[in-house]
Amino acid sequence: MKNQSGSGLVYFTETGRMCPVCRNALAQCQCKAAAKAAPAGDGVVRVSRQTKGRGGKSVTVVKGLALDAAMLAALGKQLRTACGSGGTVKDGVIEVQGDHCELIMEALRKQGHQPKRAGG
Repeated sequence: MKNQSGSGLVYFTETGRMCPVCRNALAQCQCKAAAKAAPAGDGVVRVSRQTKGRGGKSVTVVKGLALDAAMLAALGKQLRTACGSGGTVKDGVIEVQGDHCELIMEALRKQGHQPKRAGG
């Protein structure tokens, strides 16, 4: 039989549905409030170029944006479209394939952010 260490209480007759993460009733769930809180940033957006661990290919990395996940994904899409290349958004960091630091910094300035060039 499989070990079900990740399983837990899903429904309780007195309170109804339970949150699987915080184990509280959905009405008193602490997870949703923590997820909706805006991530803290220092106000400085750092744009850098990385090649480490990517087989010599360069990637432009944007860090320090104080945006929620949906806004970050939308901004990532705009930056990838402006550069005409692919990329991803993960762990609060936007990655755009290729060396597009200057183009991304200009696009971020137009949006009202204060980008700084980080790294070499």
